[in-house]
Amino acid sequence: MTANAPKVVLGVAGGIAAYKACHLLRSLRESGCDVQVVPTESALQFVGRATWEALSGRPVSTTVWNDIPSVPHVQIGQGIDLVIVAPATADLLARAAGGRADDLLTSVLLTTRAPVVFAPAMHSEMWEHPATVANVATLRSRGAIVINPASGRLTGSDSGTGRLPEPDSLLSVCRAVLDRGSQPADLTGQRIVITGGGTREALDPVRFLGNRSSGRQAWALAAAAAARGAQVHVIAANVVAADPAGATIERVETAAEMRTAALAAAKVADVLVMAAAVADFRPEHPEPKKIKKDDLGGVPVPIALQRTADILAELGHLSDRPLLVGFAAETVDSQRELEHAARKKLKAKGADLVVANQVGEGVGFESASNAVVIVDTDGVVRSVPLTSKEGIANAVWDAVAARLTQG
Repeated sequence: MTANAPKVVLGVAGGIAAYKACHLLRSLRESGCDVQVVPTESALQFVGRATWEALSGRPVSTTVWNDIPSVPHVQIGQGIDLVIVAPATADLLARAAGGRADDLLTSVLLTTRAPVVFAPAMHSEMWEHPATVANVATLRSRGAIVINPASGRLTGSDSGTGRLPEPDSLLSVCRAVLDRGSQPADLTGQRIVITGGGTREALDPVRFLGNRSSGRQAWALAAAAAARGAQVHVIAANVVAADPAGATIERVETAAEMRTAALAAAKVADVLVMAAAVADFRPEHPEPKKIKKDDLGGVPVPIALQRTADILAELGHLSDRPLLVGFAAETVDSQRELEHAARKKLKAKGADLVVANQVGEGVGFESASNAVVIVDTDGVVRSVPLTSKEGIANAVWDAVAARLTQG
């Protein structure tokens, strides 16, 4: 582990989802973090001390009464870069909100000045109880990041909201928080909706017209927004990836479904980011059965196309709408042409910001990296050179946060 490795405390509360924290611990270490595990005593009922020590390479304690000369309840919380509590049970959230210091983990939470992320996991009834709702609100009001749990299978045969997000998704939030350092969660309380992925328009029951969008940029935007305190909802078109931690997901298939979902979201969102690659055309007459080449005599036939709705323009011209961010994938030859295309789209669509990128080999669609220009209605142009899509996401949120500050 390098001397400048990010220092992370992984708090583990006593819930069945503690086993997932083992995978998160390994992922944090493989990503270059130096991790100290601080479980609660009840967490050791689910995953034993030996497992945490073997995976972290560090001794593990649940109490302030071990190694007293080093004052662990103070020393551990000092000089670290992040605390993530996963799972955070209803009991742990209550104790943290109440300022309790009755074990090592809650003592660390009181002493640290590093960013704190809580990843709740519990049964739906516990998550929805007014006491938990109030405790979450209290923690968020103090600057803590409490990401919403996922929906799915819970303990036993139950299903609902309360599932711990998958470790890779939690890792994305951790990396997003670490990338921002000590900067405050500047999107706290903002209701953010993001569209992502690529729509598909049926040609027949087997084939479709689509595009190369993987949804990676939307997923990075969601993780970064959650790490900055936002309430995140993603309208996802054909994305095959683990759901981003802290976000609710609404699945759609076609441009028409995307339009319906986006117009509904615009009524409740504070910020709407249109990062999806929406098909501009769809087959005019999709076939009810698979088109077989033998039925056509082996000769291709023309496919009549019709325009789909221009969702961004429709949103941009609503009289009462949220802050609107559009994306533009372009195939131009220069940075100057890219800026020109972004300004043109900004004006035509009525958006507040447009993020434009060149698409091609190694950048944009199906790539882990991107380079963009961000233009806004105040005439400001931000150029973001080739970087990770996580880096692009934070640049977009920086521009959004600046606009929100302006009112």
